[in-house]
Parts: sequence; C-alpha cells; structure tokens
Amino acid sequence: MITLHHLNKSRSKRIIWLLEELGVEYQIVPYQRDSVTFLAPPELKAIHPLGKSPVLEEDGQVIAESGAITEYLIGKHAAERLAPAKESKEYIEYLQWLHFAESSGMLPLLLKVFLLKDGAETKFLAPYADSEISKILSYVEQSLQGKTYLVAEKLTGADIMMSFIVEITAQFGLLTHYPNLARYSETLAAHPCFQKAQALELQYQ
Repeated sequence: MITLHHLNKSRSKRIIWLLEELGVEYQIVPYQRDSVTFLAPPELKAIHPLGKSPVLEEDGQVIAESGAITEYLIGKHAAERLAPAKESKEYIEYLQWLHFAESSGMLPLLLKVFLLKDGAETKFLAPYADSEISKILSYVEQSLQGKTYLVAEKLTGADIMMSFIVEITAQFGLLTHYPNLARYSETLAAHPCFQKAQALELQYQ
C-alpha cells in the first residue's frame, strides 16, 4: 500500500493527482498547517527529518521531494503512459520540465509568496522576484506555443509537476498576461483526475 503524507495547501496535491492518474491503491495521511505561522506541523518530522510534504511511503521506503516521487511512481507504474520513451529526444525535454518545476520555476514564485507574507519593503528581493517571474512565465508561454502539453502532445509527469506553477500564477492574477499558459491551465484543470485531486485537497483543508 502506498501512503502519501499530505499537507494542506501544498505541492502535495499534484502527487494526489498523479496517484489518481496511475490508478493505484493508496491512502492519504493528512496534516494541517499552523493557522498563524502557516508552517507544517511538527508531526511531519516523525516521517522525514525535513518535516515537509509530500512524503511517500511504499514497501518500507520513505521518499521525499516531489520530482523524485514523480519519477519513482511513473517509472514503476506508468512509464509508457505518463512519460516519453527513455530513448527519445522528448525524454530529455520531459526531464528538464520535470525538474524546472521545482528549481528555476519555483524559486521566484516562492520568493514572492514570502515577500507578500512578510510585508516589508525590500530594495532588491521584490524587484528580483518580479523580474524572474516574468522571465520564467515568458519561457513557459513561448514553450507552449502551438502545443497542448509540454512534451509529446500528451499528459506527462512534467505537466503534473508544472501544475503547481500554473496554480500559483493564477493566484497572483498573472494568467491574463500569458494566453498560452491560461489555455494550458484550462487543459490541466479539465482532467478528471485533477478534479478528483482538487476535491480531495479541499476535503483535507
């Protein structure tokens, strides 16, 4: 049995989506953020030293990091369906997008989230975050030109990973500036398993 340690309002939701797409048996252990600090509860540290989510358990193995979890699950349960063939050029694109979502793509968006929560005026960080966000969103916008999905014209783990980037972009009200990204957002949201993950996430709010 797969166990997903899920924190509300976190990147863990896309792992719920992935598990639903895979059609495997799994269970969710929910955790709630502190209502004041918005931080994860200390109970998560009993699962993994970092005390973060998502964390996956299967066959006695504890796996942290969204990208690693996604690669592991797809490689084990749906390599042909949710990823391009490993010998293809598209597989390299797939890996780049898979990891872009948690590296280059995520950092400036997180900076903006933290800056908004802090509320302090900054001389460097706020303009830097806005500039980097514009850069990464323009890159994704250009990459989606004439395409339905990021890679291989089908839903892959890269799209599931990128869904969190899309959601934060929407929360910041930026999708109106990026028509390809807005269309992509609608495409992802139309998937029944995405909608199931959305409903489950709301259930654990």
